[in-house]
Amino acid sequence: MTFPVLEGKVAVVTGGAVGMGRATALLFAEAGAKVLVADLNEEKGRETVGEIQQAGGTAEFVRVDIADSSQVRAMVDTAVQKFGRLDCAVNNAALTPDDKPTAEFDEDYWNRLISIDLTGTALCLKYEIQQLLKQGDGGSIVNISSVSGFRPQPANPAYVSAKHGVVGLTKTAALEYGAQNIRVNSVAPGAIDTPMLRGALEQFGLDEASYAPQLSLLNRFGQPREVAQASLWLASDLSSYVTGTTIHVDAGYTSR
Repeated sequence: MTFPVLEGKVAVVTGGAVGMGRATALLFAEAGAKVLVADLNEEKGRETVGEIQQAGGTAEFVRVDIADSSQVRAMVDTAVQKFGRLDCAVNNAALTPDDKPTAEFDEDYWNRLISIDLTGTALCLKYEIQQLLKQGDGGSIVNISSVSGFRPQPANPAYVSAKHGVVGLTKTAALEYGAQNIRVNSVAPGAIDTPMLRGALEQFGLDEASYAPQLSLLNRFGQPREVAQASLWLASDLSSYVTGTTIHVDAGYTSR
């Protein structure tokens, strides 16, 4: 059961077409928010919107590449045009982690990943905060980092760097805008059962039964909705005295 903790609120969810972003968009709508689903994947993004609407919720889709400043600005403008304002956002869009050690990293993929996972998140923050400042009554932003933002992984130099950077961005923005009642926090998921994780398992010939215990004290992968629940709490007024911090949804992976 989801309580209407976002009733009357307007939310933007980037990367809202699949995986954790989709679960977040669906949960926010259940909680009463009007949701702008933002993604490059138009087909899946519109499917998410359709599911929300079929359940009686309110949602719209916007196609956006968050590495493009003008598209990010237009995304925020679209939320305001469609729904009248912006109250909260979950900056979730990201690329699949890289897979080569530092001495061999693919420079083209490095540039693309950093442009999405770090610069793209910064651009989302920039224009979301501008809108919240314009409105003058605060708001809440959640950035999706990763356990890789706290515990480095081998052969992921771009992804690890970007996710560490997201944590730094979160703390900086929280420090800068707390006085305006704009709260900025992050969520650091661990091994979550998403198409991205399943693809990695297939790539390296692994299965959940043997691999999950290495990543989880609970000996299982997390579900996208479990990450969405953390974002929902941070986006809502239930966390009204929380800013500049990270919730780890990782079954204890970073505790050992």
